[in-house]
Amino acid sequence: MAPLQELSIGRTDRLSIDIGPVITAAKQTIEQHIERMRALGCKVEQLALPQASAGGTFVSPTIVDLKQMSDLQREVFGPVLHVLRYQRVDLDRLIDDINNSGYGLTFGLHTRLDETIAHVTSRIRAGNLYVNRNIIGAVVGVQPFGGRGLSGTGAEGGRAALYRPVGAARSHSAAAQLHLYRSCGTRIR
Repeated sequence: MAPLQELSIGRTDRLSIDIGPVITAAKQTIEQHIERMRALGCKVEQLALPQASAGGTFVSPTIVDLKQMSDLQREVFGPVLHVLRYQRVDLDRLIDDINNSGYGLTFGLHTRLDETIAHVTSRIRAGNLYVNRNIIGAVVGVQPFGGRGLSGTGAEGGRAALYRPVGAARSHSAAAQLHLYRSCGTRIR
C-alpha cells in the first residue's frame, strides 16, 4: 500500500498531480471491474480519493492481486494495476494464457536476465513490448504504437510501421526492438 500513498489525485492542470480523472463513460466500467475482482476474492488495495476529487470522474488508484490470468476478461483503461504472481517453471503457461486472452495492446517486462528477455519477447503477442522501462509514453510519429488481436491492428506510425507498406517481412519484434533500443541502448536479435 505504501507506493499508492505517494500518488497525488486531482486536476491535471497542476504539475504535482499524478492521477487525473477518467472519461465519464469509463468511470462506471472501471469501478465495476474493481468490484468484480473483489467478488472473485482477489486482494484489492485502493488509495482513498481526496475530498476535492470525490465529485468528479476520478477513480481511486487500485492494485489488484490476481489469482489467475483468466480472472481478467477485458482490457481495463484506468488507474488499475493487476499483479499476477507465478513460479518460474510456469512462465510458458503464463505466456500462453496471456496470448490466448485475445488482447495484446502492451506488454511490459522487468528482469535482469538476458535469456528471459529473449524468451519472453520471442513468444509474447502484443503490439508494444517494453523491457525494463515504463509501458507508457511512446512518441507519436517516432515510435510505433498499436495493439494486436482485440486490441488493434498492429503498429501505426514510427520506423517499424514503414515496413508494412513496402512488403518487407517483419515480425512484431520490430516494435519491441525499437523500444528496447531506446530504453536499454541495445538490440536483441
